[in-house]
Amino acid sequence: MSSLANPRDVIIRPIVSEKSYAGLDANIYTFEVAAGANKIQIKQAVEEIFGVKVINVNTLNRAGKRKRNRRTGTWGQRSNQKRAIVSLAAGESIEIFGS
Repeated sequence: MSSLANPRDVIIRPIVSEKSYAGLDANIYTFEVAAGANKIQIKQAVEEIFGVKVINVNTLNRAGKRKRNRRTGTWGQRSNQKRAIVSLAAGESIEIFGS
């Protein structure tokens, strides 16, 4: 837990996709988080970084895709991701997407 003491080590980046944009109206935001982070650490990190009230955190682990290298014909592996879907209290918002 000492390696994730800084909230910026827990939250890596926001996820920018059509599906994540669809949740913005409902105060639902998606972030890529550290693989070792738990829901409590994620909640505390979002509240500290953005100054908002988090009411729910869901997490999911995404396996990296197996991709073929066109030049050499060999196979490689994209990195695995852990994502957090964070629900905020009514009236709260995060200005990460410039909205």
